[in-house]
Amino acid sequence: MFKKILTLSVALLLVTIVMKAQQWNGYFLTSAKNSTSATLYDTSWNVHKTWTGLTGSTGYSSYLMPGGYLWRAAKASSGLPMGAPGGPICGRITKHAYNGTLLWDYSITGTDFVSHHDIRPLPNGNVLAIVYEKKTAAQVAAVGGTLTTTMWPDKIIEIKQTGLNTGTVVWEWHAWDHLMQNTNSALPNYVSSLSAHPELLNINANSTSDWLHTNGVDYNPMLDQISWSSHNQHEWYIIDHSTTSAEAASHTGGNSGKGGDILYRWGNPQNYGAGNASNKILNVTHDAHWADEFSTVPGRLCGYNNAGVSNNQSSADQIVTPISGYNYTITSGSAYLPTTYNHRNTVSGMYSSNEGGTQQLPNGNELVASPVTNMIREFNAAGAVVFSHSASASKTKKYSACFINNEPPAIPTITANGNVLSSSPANEYQWYMNGQKIAGATSQTYTATQAGNYLVRITDANGCVYQYSSAYVQFPLGMIDVNFNDKLNVYPNPTAGIVHIKEASLFGKQYSIQVINNLGTLVKTFYNAETIDISSLANGNYFIRLISNEGTATKQISLNK
Repeated sequence: MFKKILTLSVALLLVTIVMKAQQWNGYFLTSAKNSTSATLYDTSWNVHKTWTGLTGSTGYSSYLMPGGYLWRAAKASSGLPMGAPGGPICGRITKHAYNGTLLWDYSITGTDFVSHHDIRPLPNGNVLAIVYEKKTAAQVAAVGGTLTTTMWPDKIIEIKQTGLNTGTVVWEWHAWDHLMQNTNSALPNYVSSLSAHPELLNINANSTSDWLHTNGVDYNPMLDQISWSSHNQHEWYIIDHSTTSAEAASHTGGNSGKGGDILYRWGNPQNYGAGNASNKILNVTHDAHWADEFSTVPGRLCGYNNAGVSNNQSSADQIVTPISGYNYTITSGSAYLPTTYNHRNTVSGMYSSNEGGTQQLPNGNELVASPVTNMIREFNAAGAVVFSHSASASKTKKYSACFINNEPPAIPTITANGNVLSSSPANEYQWYMNGQKIAGATSQTYTATQAGNYLVRITDANGCVYQYSSAYVQFPLGMIDVNFNDKLNVYPNPTAGIVHIKEASLFGKQYSIQVINNLGTLVKTFYNAETIDISSLANGNYFIRLISNEGTATKQISLNK
């Protein structure tokens, strides 16, 4: 008997060792809702670090940023608006140092708005927040909404800290600026075909007071784009963050050239008339995000699909988006690809009717949090459980010791000498063009051979905390095809805003038109257009550059409104 017990004990020990060996060696961060504490656990779920007595209780999500800074979507103690929808109402963002010192306590609540669910700290020190904003029944009717009550659609804002309790909104995007409907032809947002406008949100799709119930937000520094997930629309979305707030309220501008319109959406194409119930893949969803660049599936769009398998079984789904430059390809009138998920983890035993999150780890594992079942599990690439523990958190993330213990380097800057781009000094470098990694471009300098938006990623002295530059618009010497330059004609010049591109068809069916100011900054982008509108820009001289596989040409034009 003793021998059998000993054998069993050794076997269990070996299983434990194997399971631990298969884990990614990082620290779990948890902060349960309504808690004033947060904890880091090691791979054996031993406490590594605890923050206690935090300002405000956790409302939904918590994150660490390099250097061990703790960010939380917290609950406001007062000032909440009357009639706001259910779900994790927050109204507050807090930031604490690793030693627990309160660094920021910012309120986002008023009579007709309140933050809720998720936040996303940004590399520049700012933070994104999801915010309900009240629309009266009259305002709903004015945009063709068939709902006869108040609605609370969402906006996404970027906030810059200015003091311990103060901040400034430096960028904002409103869902209400990008609506369509097919019920009232007398209104300006009427469309005869929903499927012809996947870039807009149908105000009458799944229309309720809590219309979108946005619950997850993420940021891609390489693309300068934002992803977000909607519980009630059962979709994941991508929008352009490179816009100004004015452009985000419009349909032009930014790297995409589409302003604040939806660049990509996935999960429920019947919302825009491109499918039916059989095409619906997401069934309640949370935590839409990009897989980290250092994961084994970089760039995939991922999220928690609450009833993805069945009404009592969730899944962690991943898709490969049809990205092309800063845009996403779609066949007119059809749904965005892929038609189904590219990878699914059925997370058996982790059904969560609400909330939930996933994280793709550098060793190929996937971390999954199911708050309804109070379960956190780490799966290997084959879908086998390598770690499991009972714990409640809307989201759980894992961080390396190197990430926690090191401050981020300064955001790099790019300078140019002709075609040669140079990064400010750092430990390591990686260059990108139009959001895509350039293979082998890992030196401090890079010689550009194509026109485009370039940025560089650097790491700190320890090689474990990375930072991305802003995009630098480069037009390499020798890129102008003289023959095409002679053929390109933009008029009238000067212009009051409307610019016609003569003989654009000579450049092929697919081309982009970039508008650059005298500082070399890209201020607008258009695609396959023969007429563009630059009236929203300030008076002055600009360059109109047409780029295609057939050639590149540039003309200067004067804007005088």
